[in-house]
Amino acid sequence: MWKTTLDRLLDRLVVEGTLEVAWADGSVSRYGRDSNALAPARMRVTDPRYYRTLCLSPVMAFGEGYMDGQIEVAPDGLYDLVALFTSNMHGRGQMPAWFRAMQNLRRRLNRVLQRNDPRRARRNVAHHYDLSDDLYRLFLDADMQYSCAYFARPDMTLDAAQEAKKAHIAAKLRLEPGMRVLDIGCGWGGMALTLARDHEARVTGVTLSENQLATARGRTEAAGLSDRVAFRLMDYRKLDERFDRIVSVGMLEHVGLPQYDTYFSKVQDLLAPDGVALIHTIGQVAPPRPTSDWLAKYIFPGGYVPSLSELAPPIERSGLWATDIEVLRGHYARTLNHWRQRFEAALPQVRAMTDDRFIRMWRFYLVACEATFEQARQAVFQVQLSHRQYAVPVTRDYLYPMPGRRPHAAQ
Repeated sequence: MWKTTLDRLLDRLVVEGTLEVAWADGSVSRYGRDSNALAPARMRVTDPRYYRTLCLSPVMAFGEGYMDGQIEVAPDGLYDLVALFTSNMHGRGQMPAWFRAMQNLRRRLNRVLQRNDPRRARRNVAHHYDLSDDLYRLFLDADMQYSCAYFARPDMTLDAAQEAKKAHIAAKLRLEPGMRVLDIGCGWGGMALTLARDHEARVTGVTLSENQLATARGRTEAAGLSDRVAFRLMDYRKLDERFDRIVSVGMLEHVGLPQYDTYFSKVQDLLAPDGVALIHTIGQVAPPRPTSDWLAKYIFPGGYVPSLSELAPPIERSGLWATDIEVLRGHYARTLNHWRQRFEAALPQVRAMTDDRFIRMWRFYLVACEATFEQARQAVFQVQLSHRQYAVPVTRDYLYPMPGRRPHAAQ
């Protein structure tokens, strides 16, 4: 019964690309049609008792099944499989009516499910970011930038693209020597150190991760920048100072929908009258949808990727000007591909730290995120905010100087 139900589910879902499923009894089924956009995908279900689980909770069961071995996929074939499912789920493929109803219910419950008060926020951050720093060093760039890089040229290395990301953000901040900068969700300190070293800013970084705090402080001391950079283990909601500039990279995804008014109101309170803020976040260029239940359980509890329609109202209510909104397309998929290739190359070191189930979980995480940026309507938003309309130039010429072009000054 459950095999038949699963067979029908796959037949309705997979309409683009081809999927080959080897069943536990040795039989093989094929779904879909050839596609130039999607590579053929294959999987094997090893336990017939898992058919029921896949039917009742497809997304969670697929991720957990791969982690636990009920679903077998060649390591070099996992991306093709996840990309095929992602493309069809966000395209012409059909999921069961009950699944769509549950997704809609979960979306409506976002304000309850993402009630990230300070205590819960710290617990959520510790779940992901207080893993061993040694693990992150294996697949991130030298500066440990754990967010979307900026591939200004297609031939850039990961390290060069992360440097370009920081430079792009710094240009949007319009920094001057001696300015006070707040870095909300400062990670391992790379952005703060760059702004202090290259732009002579005085930077305060806040984080809820004890591991990141210790690493950031150690890096600051080693760089000889302790007189210009300070890091605090602190919730941004508890700050009560004024800053000339505010930057927040890859942190809004952890705020949670119910806290958006608080977040943007706090940015408004902390930003000096002539100040500029730059918020860099993953975003949907599509109507809102709930976080993957697998991702919420294993990787980012409390996390949420907003649509522009969810960001605009709290920004408007804050009273801030949205002086620029840039959508970065394709950059995060390429970033994740670099991370995935580095992770796979470092498997001997990873195995010395953890077990095979964790490796499959992390591999699935990186693959699923890369596939989502390539196959679904997900990108990165850079939102520039200020109190005044003319706090920044009225064109983007200042970001892309050209020989012979005279940059427009702020009015």
